[in-house]
Amino acid sequence: MIAGLTGGIASGKSTVSRMFVALGARLVDADQVAREVVEPGTEGLEELTAVFGKDILQADGQLDRKKLGARVFGRPDQLAKLNAIVHPRVRARMAELTREILEGDPRAVVLWDVPLLIEGGLVERVDVCILVWVPEKVQLRRLMSRNGLSAEEAMARIRSQMPLDEKRRYADYVIDNSGDLDWTRQQVERVWQALCDRRTGA
Repeated sequence: MIAGLTGGIASGKSTVSRMFVALGARLVDADQVAREVVEPGTEGLEELTAVFGKDILQADGQLDRKKLGARVFGRPDQLAKLNAIVHPRVRARMAELTREILEGDPRAVVLWDVPLLIEGGLVERVDVCILVWVPEKVQLRRLMSRNGLSAEEAMARIRSQMPLDEKRRYADYVIDNSGDLDWTRQQVERVWQALCDRRTGA
């Protein structure tokens, strides 16, 4: 079984992801894979430098993510070029990792942790979709505190993503992460039990 986990910026998705892993889920982290496919020596990084120039590299040959991010932020044409290079490689690597896990344990619950699960079309490739939800005001407060942003900057980042209330329409399970950790953990345990029941046909 493949369960897709998504949320919004500052929704606490990483915390929820760790809770599922502690219960036995096998994690495939899209952000981690996205870093892997553009490491020095990869075709992904070669293609990025061919399109965006070698000045997106640090002195040690690693990708300078901040510089690349500044290059594409607010420029849909440049972002589309970046996504066309990175996204297919991420999808292929995630599929490969998932195949390896399920070949080793056909009954495993593979958790795809993907920020843009819905926007990127990957929601169609998972068996269930789990959304980590918080009210927008909680996102705003957390983002300002965590990243040292002004309210305007934080809201711009939140508004650049699909609203969480819109993502709810795609979700089989919603975890409300606006309370304390115990409340979140209780919800995660309930969803985990439901996933195990679905897997066994209970």
